[in-house]
Amino acid sequence: MTWGTELWDQFENLDKHTQWGIDFLERYAKFVKERLEIEQTYAKQLRNLVKKYCPKRSKDDEPRFSSCMSFYSILNELNDYAGQREVVAEEMGHNVYGELMRYSQDLKSERKHHLQEGRKAQQYLDQCWKHMDNSKKKFERECKEAEKSQISYDRLDNDINATKSEVEKAKSQLYLRTHSADESKNEYAAQLQNFNGEQWKHFNVAIPQIFKNLQDMDERRTVKLGETYRNFAEVERRVVPIISKCLEGMVTAAKAVDQRKDSGIVVESFKSGFEPPGDFPFEDYSQNLSRTGSDNTISTPKNEGVVKPDPKHSISKAAKNKLWLFGKKPKSPLAPSLEDFSHLPPEQRRKRLQARIDELSKELQKEVDQRDALNKMKDVYEKNPQMGDPQSLQPKISETMCNMEKLRSEIHKNESWLSEVEGKVSTRGDRRPSADVNHHTPHGRESPEGSYTDDPSQEHRSPPHQPDPRQAHQPDPRQAHQPDEFDDEFDNDDPLPVLGHCKALYSFDGQNEGTLLMKEDDVLYIIEEDKGDGWTRARKQSGEEGYVPTSYVEIAMEKNSKGAVTYI
Repeated sequence: MTWGTELWDQFENLDKHTQWGIDFLERYAKFVKERLEIEQTYAKQLRNLVKKYCPKRSKDDEPRFSSCMSFYSILNELNDYAGQREVVAEEMGHNVYGELMRYSQDLKSERKHHLQEGRKAQQYLDQCWKHMDNSKKKFERECKEAEKSQISYDRLDNDINATKSEVEKAKSQLYLRTHSADESKNEYAAQLQNFNGEQWKHFNVAIPQIFKNLQDMDERRTVKLGETYRNFAEVERRVVPIISKCLEGMVTAAKAVDQRKDSGIVVESFKSGFEPPGDFPFEDYSQNLSRTGSDNTISTPKNEGVVKPDPKHSISKAAKNKLWLFGKKPKSPLAPSLEDFSHLPPEQRRKRLQARIDELSKELQKEVDQRDALNKMKDVYEKNPQMGDPQSLQPKISETMCNMEKLRSEIHKNESWLSEVEGKVSTRGDRRPSADVNHHTPHGRESPEGSYTDDPSQEHRSPPHQPDPRQAHQPDPRQAHQPDEFDDEFDNDDPLPVLGHCKALYSFDGQNEGTLLMKEDDVLYIIEEDKGDGWTRARKQSGEEGYVPTSYVEIAMEKNSKGAVTYI
């Protein structure tokens, strides 16, 4: 795969990628230099260096390239034999670090030259476009003036009261306007032909050659990195035979550098899938003009050399923006990055969403593990009070539960976007209990496709067609529980165990006896499930307890709770 044909419209991304390549090379050179400075220290310092240059887990773009993977493999080998290191700083500094720095300067100069050529080619194409557009507008104006002269001449020619001089004057004016329109037409046709030719050369000759030069430069950089990796290992081999086995691993990593594979990864990362633009059709504005028949008139025979505007080939504003390699100059320095990545091409959007879902899932698993560990610690404290206060862990458990709820919501939202990209129908009904269970989400929280809506108006109030949830889903707690039962339950000194947690979808005033005041998005602990009367008993973090309408909350029961089912 070549950049010139596959990435014809990705100049800015190639600019960033080549800059990244040079930065990575210099970063590797910096690594070698710092290693020379600590070569005579013991294994601990060498392992600290390896740790410093290991890839960050949150950034998975660099390790995709074979040159990056080889470098990180070398770091792993260094960590294995760190305790046996003997130093030869002088030879390594000459063969690796010095060579990298000299090569880095050459790459910077070559890259600057290629990018300047690309910008000059785009400026020349922009200039050709302006000439063609100006001639087109002039042709349109001249045709309109000729039409007006035609109407004026026909009116005077049919007017019996008009004098001969007036008719001759109108005829002369018509001739001049028609002649001028024909000249504008010829000029427009010539400019259009010239522009289409220059555009073809731009996208099929100039840009592919410039991008090929950039690709060759980047591949040489990748090969150079592989060579320096090999030199790095060979120096070690000659001086420290005892660690030759580890050095063989470094040589293997260096041989794994594949410039073609790296170039293919670049294509896969930045390819948009759009096709290069085609030729502009000729738009004839002079078909409605009648000729005076003068020998000196420059005209084009009917149906010969004239292409009528084809509505299928009309250029929309969106297509016109895709015409240029560099695109129109944005109003702001950087385009806004949308949360759902809808500004990206479909394939790139799918990859970014999948990566985000994987990352969120890992974070969620960490929170679940932390919650389980805290619960176990709390059980230990309850059985052995001398070891600690169980209530001191409650704020941390509550914070962990809140984090889990937020992560689940984010994962669901991103899964909905991913399903949309993949052409699948994502419904939240698959992720919720059946309708006969009382713990369900009001319809106002869900979009027709089954995902959370981003409309703030739908987030904070019921939809217009939905009855007020206070009227539709709010039974009277005094009908389900007698006041005496409330008093007996809340007078109990022993707190009920936590069965799960819930998130408030709506605010509830809690004015009735035994009910609990809550605000939208509050997180409460479930201490008693809904018994079929539409009320769930909950507890705030402050310790206040009471009943809340089941339809007002989104409930998630703990896996280890007795007979509980998790609702998402």
